[in-house]
Order: sequence, then structure tokens, then C-alpha cells
Amino acid sequence: MKQQPKSSPVPLLFDPAVPEADRARFFGLEDLADPAELLERATKLTEAFKAAAERAAAYQALAAAELTDPRRFDRLTFAELGERIGLSPAAAQTLAERGQRMAVKAK
Repeated sequence: MKQQPKSSPVPLLFDPAVPEADRARFFGLEDLADPAELLERATKLTEAFKAAAERAAAYQALAAAELTDPRRFDRLTFAELGERIGLSPAAAQTLAERGQRMAVKAK
């Protein structure tokens, strides 16, 4: 029986077409032509983001307080906490103390 030579795949002469990704969109603001409408929608977004940032910061402080609680056997030092979230040890301590005050108020 005669063996046929192994065939190799044919090289592509072009790359297959890739669908062009939609340009970056930011809540449709770039499509607004009326400056009054743009101002109103952008202001609402600004307020929503500020509220979300404040809420996230509160949760971050509560978590920092819990993670640095001396009663935890696996507690983090302020330096370790700061390293995790990109803060100095002093700033991490301030954050954890804020969370402790918040936790006391919540009880």
C-alpha cells in the first residue's frame, strides 16, 4: 500500500474579519445634542456615582474594621490592610477606626 505524503494546512492569506467593537459608550451621553439635556443627565449620573462611592466607602470602612479587629485570630495589621487596598498604614488605621465607629453606631 502506497503511503500518501502528509498534507499541511494551507496558509491563510488574510485574517478573518473581526466585527468592529462598538466605540466606548458612556451612558449614551455622547449621543445627546441638546446641551440642557446633556447637563441634566450628566448631573444625575454625577449624583448617582457620588452616592455609590459614599456607600462603597462605608462598606470598605466596615470591612477594614472587621479585618483588623484584635479579637480575630487572623486579623490584619494596618500595614497589611493598607497594602491590600493601596493606602499607607496610617490611612488604613484611620479607615478601620471609622468603620469601628460606624459599627458602634449601628448597634
